[in-house]
Amino acid sequence: MKNTITQAHYETLAEFRYALRKFQRFSEEAAHAAGVTPQQHQALLAIKGFPGRDRIMIGELAERLQIKHHSAVGLADRLMAEKFVHRTAGVEDHRRVHVRLTAKGEAVLEKLSANHQEQLRRMGPRINQLLESLHGASMAFTPLHSANGRARRNNPRRAVLKC
Repeated sequence: MKNTITQAHYETLAEFRYALRKFQRFSEEAAHAAGVTPQQHQALLAIKGFPGRDRIMIGELAERLQIKHHSAVGLADRLMAEKFVHRTAGVEDHRRVHVRLTAKGEAVLEKLSANHQEQLRRMGPRINQLLESLHGASMAFTPLHSANGRARRNNPRRAVLKC
């Protein structure tokens, strides 16, 4: 049995991508207005928001930003040159480099995060509505079995944006 994706599904997916792009554009413009590039803003947030500690290793930063290790090294170099972060070598292994925000980095990130939180308050209800619609639509065209014939596990968790 072939799964059918309806015109309504395509329209909802397109609207969701449009909402995400609007937020991304807002974020890019806010970063530039704060004097950083969008990638630098993402790095500052990845460092500050890393679970369980106030620093991050370069490899972890690369993973969080979905960039190559050498690109994360260059990004950390540029952040350090602007005094947004400082780097330290690992205690046990000096090859492991940790990056931590400076007071200047913290200040820029705090301002940007407040702006983003406000924008999410405005956009969040619509994004949540689209997510709910997509979740319902996905149940309509998600196959019960994978290509290899095994039963798929349903994930009861639903993505809902908390504002």
